[in-house]
Amino acid sequence: MPTGSNNHIYFGLLLHNHQPVGNFPWVFEKVYQEAYLPMLKALELHPGVRVSLHYTGSLLDWLMEAHPEFLQRLSELVKRGQVEIVGGGYYEPILPSIPDADKVGQIRHLSEKLQQVFGITPSGMWLAERVWEPALPRYLHEAGIQWTVVDDVHFKYVGQEDSDLYGYYATEDQGHMLKVYATNKMLRYTIPWRPVAETIDTLRSLATPDGTRILVMGDDGEKFGSWPETDRYCWGTQTEPGWVETFFSALEEHSSWLHTIPLGEYAQKQPALGRIYLPTASYVEMSEWALPPRKAYSFGKLLHKYEETHQDEALQFMRGGFWRNFLVRYPEINNQHKKMQHIHHKVYKAGATDEHGLHHLWKAQANDTYWHGLFGGIYMTHVRSAIYHHLIKAENAADRVLHGTAPWQQYTFTDFDFDTRDELLIESDQQNLYFDPQRGGTLFEWDMRRSAHNVLSVISRREESYHRTLREHEQERRKQSALSAQAEKKSSDEKSDVQEPASPHTAVRTKEHDLDRHLTVDRYRRASLVDHFLPPGLPMNSFAHNRYEEYGDFVERPYQAAVKQDATGTEITLSRTGSIRRAGALNPLLLHLSKKIVLPPGEEGLSIRYELTNQGQATLQTRFACEWNLNFLGGGANEQAYYYLKQREPARVPFDGTEELHEVQELHMGNAWLQQDLRLEASKPATLWRFSLDTITGSEAGFERTHQGSCMVLTWPLELAPGETWSVEMAWMGRPELMAATESFFSSVAR
Repeated sequence: MPTGSNNHIYFGLLLHNHQPVGNFPWVFEKVYQEAYLPMLKALELHPGVRVSLHYTGSLLDWLMEAHPEFLQRLSELVKRGQVEIVGGGYYEPILPSIPDADKVGQIRHLSEKLQQVFGITPSGMWLAERVWEPALPRYLHEAGIQWTVVDDVHFKYVGQEDSDLYGYYATEDQGHMLKVYATNKMLRYTIPWRPVAETIDTLRSLATPDGTRILVMGDDGEKFGSWPETDRYCWGTQTEPGWVETFFSALEEHSSWLHTIPLGEYAQKQPALGRIYLPTASYVEMSEWALPPRKAYSFGKLLHKYEETHQDEALQFMRGGFWRNFLVRYPEINNQHKKMQHIHHKVYKAGATDEHGLHHLWKAQANDTYWHGLFGGIYMTHVRSAIYHHLIKAENAADRVLHGTAPWQQYTFTDFDFDTRDELLIESDQQNLYFDPQRGGTLFEWDMRRSAHNVLSVISRREESYHRTLREHEQERRKQSALSAQAEKKSSDEKSDVQEPASPHTAVRTKEHDLDRHLTVDRYRRASLVDHFLPPGLPMNSFAHNRYEEYGDFVERPYQAAVKQDATGTEITLSRTGSIRRAGALNPLLLHLSKKIVLPPGEEGLSIRYELTNQGQATLQTRFACEWNLNFLGGGANEQAYYYLKQREPARVPFDGTEELHEVQELHMGNAWLQQDLRLEASKPATLWRFSLDTITGSEAGFERTHQGSCMVLTWPLELAPGETWSVEMAWMGRPELMAATESFFSSVAR
C-alpha cells in the first residue's frame, strides 16, 4: 500500500548472538563462518543500515581468542555510528532465576568488557529468552541499564494491540524506571523466511506523517546462515544475491522514508508511548514448552488453530505456562539450579571475587540447560556437564578459603531441592555425594573435585510434547513410502526446489528414519544406587526399554538413613523393609535391605556393603540388581570415554555401547580427556548389563538420538531361605594413580 512522500517510519533491528558455555569449539567456529562473519561483511558493505548487536560474554570471550580481527572490524562500525553494541548478563543467565547480587554483577561485568573492547558503555540489554518478571526493573536500573526488549505478547497479555506497540513504554519497580520495547512476532516469523518485499510493504503501510513510529525485530543472529537451509538462502552465491543482501539493499533504497536506527538512539530521541506494568512472561513458545507434555501439545495445536483462522482476540490471551516450572518438570534441572544456589552462598561467604570462584559461578548460571524447548536444552549432555564443571570449580575455590587445604569431610541433612523432605549431602576435599533417602536411598550427584566432573550428570528419558509430532511425522512418512517409492522421490525432489527455507519452529526434520521406534520413557529417575528385584529370566533389552515388572517395592520408596563420622571417615546406612512379589504366590515376602556406604577421608571413592535378609516364611527366589547411571561424555563412540574389562577382547570399548557380560568382578570406566578413571570391584561375580541412555531430542537441524549417559547394572541371582541373609560388597576407587596406570595401559595398545 503506497504512502505519501511525507510518511516515515523507524525500523529497529536487534540481533542476538550467543553460544552456550561449554559448547564445542568447532560449533563456535562453524556458526562464526556461517552467520557472524557474513553479517559483519554485509554491514560493512551497507553503511546506511544501522543496527543493534548483542554478543554474549561466552561468545565474546571466544571471539577475542579465536578471531580478534573480527572485533577490530566491528569496532570500526561502532565508531562510525552504524552499530550499537547491546549489553546483558555476561553468560546469558535467566535473570529471575539467579540471586540478585549475580543479576547486577553479570550485567555490570559485560558492560565493563564492552567498554574495554569497544570503548562504549551500553545503555540497553538483551534479556535472555525474554523471561520477564515484574521485579527486574530495579536490578537492571541498578546495573546501569536504561532499556530492554521483550516480546509483543508480554504487552498483549495486559490488553495492548499491535497498533499500540510502535514505540517503547516506561515501567518501574520500587521507583526504578526502565524503557521496554516489544519485538514484533510477525517480523520474527517472516525475517528471513519470506520475501523482502513483504517486510518493506509492511513497514510502508505503517509509516505516518509525523514519522515517530518504530517497528522492532529482535531475534537470533544465527538464523541468518546457521539454521538449516539458510546459508545459501541468506548469503547467496557469486552470481545471485542472498536474502540479507536484498534486504539491506532495500533498506538503503527506501531510506528516504524508512530509517534504520539503533534502539538506544531511538530511546534517547523519542518519549515513551506511556506507562505500563508487564506480567510474568516469556515468548509464547517458551510458555508452551514450560507446560506438561500433554498440555503443551494441546496448547500448541490450539495456538496454531487460532493463528491460521486469525482469531486474534483469543490469541491475545493464550498464556501457557510459567518459566520457573521447568524446575518442577525436570528434577535434574532443579538439582542443577539448587546446586548453583548452594555454591552461590559458599562463594559469597568466601569473599565473592574471581579468586573465590565468582566467575565460575557466573558461567554455571548460563541459561541453556536450565530449561528445555524444541531444541537442546537440558538434554545437551556436554553443556550440562560443563555447567557442573564450573559449579565444582567455583566450589573448589570457595572451599579452599572456608576449609583450607588439609583433608576434611562434613555431612548435613537438608532440604536441598526444596520439596520439604531432607536430602543427605556429604562434602569433602575430594568428592561430594548427594543422597536422597526418600527416593530409594539413591545417589543423585557424585562430584569429583579433582577433575571437576559430576559423574552422575544423567537425565532421564521423558515424554516430550514434540514426540507426538515426531510419531505423526514418521507414521505419515512410512505411509507415503508404502504407497509408492517413486512418489517419495518426487516429493523429495520438489522439496529441494523450495527457495524459502522452512522455519525450524514449524518444520519437522529427522536425522534418521524411524526415530519414533526408539522412544522410551523412564518410570523413575535415572539416579544411582537404585535397588531392583527382577524376574529371574528377564532379558537386558526388556529392562533397558522398561518392558518389565518390578518384583520389589524399593525403587523411589523411602529408606531410613543414619550417619556416623569420625577420623576414619563417614559411614552412611540406608535401609528399608519392603515386600517382594513371587510368581504364582498370593502373598509377598518381607525383605530387609541395608546398604552401608563408607567414605574414607582424603580419597576418591567409596565402598558399599549390601545385606538382604528374608523376613518371610517361605524361600525367596528372585534377581537382585544394583543400577548406576553415569556420564563420561561418551556420545558418538567418543574415543576418550571408555569401559575397560579384562575378560573381554578388546578390553577397552566405547562408553556408549551395549552389552551383557557374565562373571564380572572388576571393571574400569572413565574419560581420558577428563583425566578421570573409576574402578569398580565386587566381592561376588555378577552379570553386567550396560546400555546407552539415548533421548530423542530436537535441534535446529532436526530430531536425533542424543546420548545422556550409560546405564550400568550389576545383577545376581538370589535364593534365600526364611531368615537367611545374603551380602555383597562393592568398592569404587578413583585415585589419580589409577588413572595414570590405566592411561599407561591404553598407550601400549595399538590403535
